[in-house]
Amino acid sequence: MSWHHLCAAAKLSEGEPLGFKLGDRRVALYKVDGDIFATDDVCSHAFALLSSGFLEGHVIECPLHGAMFDVRDGKCRSRAYRDIAAFKVEIRDGEVYVQLIGGAALEPAADGSAGTNP
Repeated sequence: MSWHHLCAAAKLSEGEPLGFKLGDRRVALYKVDGDIFATDDVCSHAFALLSSGFLEGHVIECPLHGAMFDVRDGKCRSRAYRDIAAFKVEIRDGEVYVQLIGGAALEPAADGSAGTNP
């Protein structure tokens, strides 16, 4: 398991996705109702950054294809596109960390969310 620091939690604004690049992987962070979630930042249909998309509640819409994904678990909520990876998030001393395992998605937390409350 590998944890990666992304940014200060204070850098995130409610409802405004923020994208990051970790080596070859792109990760998007979302703040929804005070909780922070992390998913792959690239749409599963074709290359488009979800961090440039429209976030409504817990659903991010791809700005190019209109595919919709739940930021809590990465499940596709529209059309026949593949799910995206969702990652575990921890806040440590006001800083956001995400956990990647060999570049694969983690299982959602026991409560069904992939994020945590700061």
